[in-house]
Amino acid sequence: MIVKTAEFIISNTEVSKCPNDGLPEFAFIGRSNVGKSSLINMLTGKKNLAKTSGTPGKTQLINHFLINEKWYLVDLPGYGYAKSARSNRSKWEKFIAEFLSKRQTLQNTFVLLDARLEPQKIDLEFMSWCGERQLPFSMVFTKIDKLSSSALQKNLARYKKEMLKYWEEMPPVFTTSSESAFGKESLLQYIDKINV
Repeated sequence: MIVKTAEFIISNTEVSKCPNDGLPEFAFIGRSNVGKSSLINMLTGKKNLAKTSGTPGKTQLINHFLINEKWYLVDLPGYGYAKSARSNRSKWEKFIAEFLSKRQTLQNTFVLLDARLEPQKIDLEFMSWCGERQLPFSMVFTKIDKLSSSALQKNLARYKKEMLKYWEEMPPVFTTSSESAFGKESLLQYIDKINV
């Protein structure tokens, strides 16, 4: 798939105000500072589509981007250590949960994981939450350019070991680098395949 057009449509915190044109949605979520905005910009080929920031927790809304006038890329707030009032965080958690549980048009959620880190409790908990609700998701490892390939393989193996304690099989796994655009093709192909 080639991304020809990517345009921002709407930001909000109310699921009822999300687009209701029936187009398929693909959500991107991860811990604060996992490189989500950079990945979205890399996938779409637009440098400033999603706002990147050195401050974790910059995305605080559900952001819809229309891709090729055919599907929505949905940028969800990060979970984790965002420097934001606790009341704000619980509000996001509520509308993220509502969005993921109730959107009929949501095809897949891409859970972003920092490839440099060993399995994080908060990520494992979030994926378990998705599994309990039978929400399809994929694991997307970011920042693979920041570590050696042997360190990457070690961390991937750690994740696999943790996941297979609770899961019968692994969800789809992708490795990406926003710097080199590694993984762009395979992610877009996967979206294309589901999007038939």
